Amino acid sequence: MPSFRLVGLDPTPFQPLFRLPDEELAWRGIRRVVADAGSTLPCRVSLEDAPAGDELLLLPFEHQPACSPYRASGPIFVRRGQPRRELPPDTVTSYVTTRLMSVRAYDAADLIVDAAVCEGLAVADEIRRLFAREDVAYIHLHNARRGCFSCKVERL
Repeated sequence: MPSFRLVGLDPTPFQPLFRLPDEELAWRGIRRVVADAGSTLPCRVSLEDAPAGDELLLLPFEHQPACSPYRASGPIFVRRGQPRRELPPDTVTSYVTTRLMSVRAYDAADLIVDAAVCEGLAVADEIRRLFAREDVAYIHLHNARRGCFSCKVERL
């Protein structure tokens, strides 16, 4: 059975943005937000929903930078001061399990070779199914309802 790991984004390029004034952020297409009680703002660095009171940036991000027809970007949330999170092998947390997810499998040429939409509780099984294919190099998870990139899944 193939093993996998969900990996958060590197926080390094995002942290200096938190020091910018709101006007500068707006010029760059970025918005500062504060999580409130009951909000579900998923941080792509920590791979968890932000607790009430946490500061986040909502910004455009090129999640598929490959020179491929599938090159893509979209909005993501990142929290201030969070370290990059790498979950233990074969672990899927509530960051994923509480959402409807799009699971997209890419080959070594950065082309989508398979995809599925499933409830978050079924994501681990779907990842294993896709990584059973030899042509799948990596997987991206997206929040299916809003289409936003969630995280990368690496084969172990």
